[in-house]
Amino acid sequence: MHFPAESYAMSSAVKSIVTVVGTRPDFIKVAMMSRVLSAGKGFSEVLVHTGQHYDANMSDVFFRELGLPQPRYHLGIGSAPHGAQTGRLMESIEVVLHQEKPDCLLVFGSTNSTLAGALAAVKLQIPVARVEAGVRSLNKKMPEEVNRILTDHASSILFAPTQTARKNLLREGFDPDRIHMVGDVLYDAALYFSAQAEQESTILRDQGLTEKEYVLATVHRAENTDSRVKLTAIFEGLQRFTETMPVVLPLHPRTAQILNDFNLFESLTRELIVLDPVGYFDMVSLVKNARIIATDSAGVQKEAYFYRVPCVTLREETEWMELVDSGWNRLCSPVDGNGFLTAMTRAIDSAGQERDLYGSGNTSQLILKLLLESDLDRSNKFNYQAHPVSIPLPPRSLAG
Repeated sequence: MHFPAESYAMSSAVKSIVTVVGTRPDFIKVAMMSRVLSAGKGFSEVLVHTGQHYDANMSDVFFRELGLPQPRYHLGIGSAPHGAQTGRLMESIEVVLHQEKPDCLLVFGSTNSTLAGALAAVKLQIPVARVEAGVRSLNKKMPEEVNRILTDHASSILFAPTQTARKNLLREGFDPDRIHMVGDVLYDAALYFSAQAEQESTILRDQGLTEKEYVLATVHRAENTDSRVKLTAIFEGLQRFTETMPVVLPLHPRTAQILNDFNLFESLTRELIVLDPVGYFDMVSLVKNARIIATDSAGVQKEAYFYRVPCVTLREETEWMELVDSGWNRLCSPVDGNGFLTAMTRAIDSAGQERDLYGSGNTSQLILKLLLESDLDRSNKFNYQAHPVSIPLPPRSLAG
C-alpha cells in the first residue's frame, strides 16, 4: 500500500489544507488521509476536531488507536439541535479558516460537521475537496442526505467512492471534470488496520465469544431510535435471536438514553451482551468475526462487506445499494420483531457475489495524487480570491 512520496512531488510549493472531522466514522477515514498527507510532502495539514462526538469512547480512543495527530483545534461544539449545532460549527470553523488561510478544505461523510465546514469554506472562497461525493440514500427525510447533497454542491473537487456515486453526480448535473472515481477510504482502513486489530483486540476473549458464533448489532439512527415501535421491534427481534446464538450490542449513548426515557432498557436488553461504545480495533474484531450483522449504520454495512459477513440493514433504504445488489446486504424496515427475525434467519447463511465494489485499497493515495495535480489557485481555475476578505471575528473563543 505504500506509494513513494517522490511520485507525488508535483510541485515544490507546499499547499496548506484544513481537514474537518467530528464523528467516529470520520476519524477512521482521516487516519488514512493524514497518513499519506504527512508522508507525501505536498501538503501541510491542519486537523480540526469539531467535538460533535465528544464522549471518550466515541472520540479519544480512536485518536490513540489509529495514531492520529492531535488536532490543532478542538472546537468543543457538543450536542445541539441540527440547526443550532450547524450554526455553531460554521461560526467556529470560520474563525479557524480566517486564522489558517488554507489552500483547500477537506471533508468526509455526511455529518453536520461536514456541511458546516464546506459552507464556511465556500463562503470564504476556499476550495472544498469532498471525499465520498455522490453517495445518496434518496431519502431527504434523513438529515445526512441533505448534508450530502449540499456539501457536494459546495465542493470544488469531488472524490466518488463508487460508480453509482459518480452516476448520481452526473445525473444531478455536475461537471464531469470535477468528479474522480477513487474508491472508498474506509476500505483502505480495513486493509491497513485488520491485522493490527486482531493482535490488539481481546474483546472476543473478554466477552466469551467464539468466532462466527454470534450476532453483532448496532442501533443509533434517529429514524429507529425516535420511534418506540421500531425500537421495540428491533430489540424484540434481537432478544429472540439470542435463542440461536449470542447477540453483542455496543450501545450508542443516545440509544441508551432513549431506551431509558421509554422505560424499555431493562426489558429489551436483558438477554443481550450490552457494551459501552468500543474502540476501532475492538469493533473491527467484532465485525470481522461475526456470523451476521444487524445495523442501521452506513459505515458498518460496508465493513461487513469488507470482511464478507452477511448484513441486515435496519432501514427502508441504503446509501450502498451495490451491497444489496451483490447479495451481501438485505434491507429490513423494523416495524415488527417477526419480520426482523425472518430477515436475519434468511440472511445468516447467505453469501453474496465476489465483486470489486470499493476500489483497490489505495484510495487515500489516489486522492493525494489528484489533490497535488489539481490547480487550487483561488485566482485561477476556481476563480477564488488569494485570501478571504477581512471581517470581524465572532466574539466566542475556540475551546481547547
